[in-house]
Amino acid sequence: MPQPLLGMRAPGSQAAHTALRAAHAAYEARFGHVFVVCLEGVAPEEMLDTVLTSIRTRLANDPDEERLIASDELRRIALTRLEHLVATHSEAGAR
Repeated sequence: MPQPLLGMRAPGSQAAHTALRAAHAAYEARFGHVFVVCLEGVAPEEMLDTVLTSIRTRLANDPDEERLIASDELRRIALTRLEHLVATHSEAGAR
């Protein structure tokens, strides 16, 4: 099942969500892959603006630079998930 576009579940106006869909499409057309950004620590009410600002900024990158940034974001996401998994496992073992 395909995942929704990053930021689309965040609260915000219809215009902001339309702009985000357009930005996602432009990013995928330019770089050939979906946009990824680590949103750890970003409040839900700030997610839409954070994603939209990030995607618009990163559209100016050249493909090699963007590949490095996207890889770093994927690493951050993986580490955050691993830390959460370890913390959850540790809490469950302490009971």
